[in-house]
Amino acid sequence: MGLSNPATALDYRRLAQRRLPRFLFDYIDGAAGDELTLAANVADLAALRLRQRVLVNVESVDTRTTLAGEDCAMPLALAPVGMAGMMARRGEAQAVRAANAAGVPFTLSTVGICPLDEVRAASTKPFWFQLYMIRDRALIVALLERAWAAGCRTLVFTIDLPIPGMRHRDTRNGIGGKGLRAALLKAAQLLPRPHWLWNVALRGRPLNFGNLTEQVPGARDLTAFWAWVNSQFDTRVTWRDIDWLRTHWKGKLLLKGILDAQDARSAVKVGADGIVVSNHGGRQLDGAASSISKLPAIAQVVGTQAEVLLDGGVRSGADIFKALALGARGVLIGRPWVWELAGAGVAGLRDLLGTLQRELKLTMTMAGVTRVADINASHIDRT
Repeated sequence: MGLSNPATALDYRRLAQRRLPRFLFDYIDGAAGDELTLAANVADLAALRLRQRVLVNVESVDTRTTLAGEDCAMPLALAPVGMAGMMARRGEAQAVRAANAAGVPFTLSTVGICPLDEVRAASTKPFWFQLYMIRDRALIVALLERAWAAGCRTLVFTIDLPIPGMRHRDTRNGIGGKGLRAALLKAAQLLPRPHWLWNVALRGRPLNFGNLTEQVPGARDLTAFWAWVNSQFDTRVTWRDIDWLRTHWKGKLLLKGILDAQDARSAVKVGADGIVVSNHGGRQLDGAASSISKLPAIAQVVGTQAEVLLDGGVRSGADIFKALALGARGVLIGRPWVWELAGAGVAGLRDLLGTLQRELKLTMTMAGVTRVADINASHIDRT
């Protein structure tokens, strides 16, 4: 069901599962450990109930807002997703086109397949850039300079990945593995996916980490790259490093991966323009709380000192509304935009972004609110 005429994020997830080799689908779909936090992100949002109001003038409902100082058609941005260009042909370039058409920001991952220059050429508006803190500070400076030259003015600094999480689906599928067994596992998953082999593996070349090929030995080989990841993610990073980062970045700075009110206070103290309440989509610490459950306390602590965004579990326009009601200024979506792109290409992503906006507008209408800025905790049904 839902495959001939996909309507929801889960419909596109099914299409993506049909098209992608299993190791790629599981890389996007999976999470750490037993995937309890991944499930909680979705379930805790779904459990929230909305107050329906009637006989309110809702003739002019407006979903527009600003995120990081940019005008947006709705309070949503595409989150950074590593290796998105493996899920669809030149995936990041396709995604930025769809985001531009929908009037929402796109965030390019440090470990995206398409390089900064290619994404800039595909875009008509500035896009955001995501950064990991790695040991080679000269590489970071070079990436920041290239991002600025490409027109990026918002940096999303991911701070919840000192080391990669234990993602058992990836282990079972041979990602990061070496030798004949790992090669055979991947080959067995590739052969039943001729569409992916033709459209992405052959026509989508080069399949390497576009932002790192010049600086990182082995960046053209995925197995070698994972070895580099394990050695280069910096476990020594502290709040003091934000000061260093600020000396090399002149634009907006969003800290992604905050899940604790005390850390939110620290983010404000170091001068972050915004924070993203996130548990990395459940991909790091299984058993961590859901993002939405931590949002109200963090939003209260931050107040108007910085923008608060939410990442994790958003699957519908109603979910966007719920996040705003509990204190977020906007949301980031990760898995859904990759499912849509993998399952139906740029047209699918455009369709679903349109659906999310219509769902948000419908939710606002039925809740009796006409402006995004007026959505608040009173719109959650506590009875």
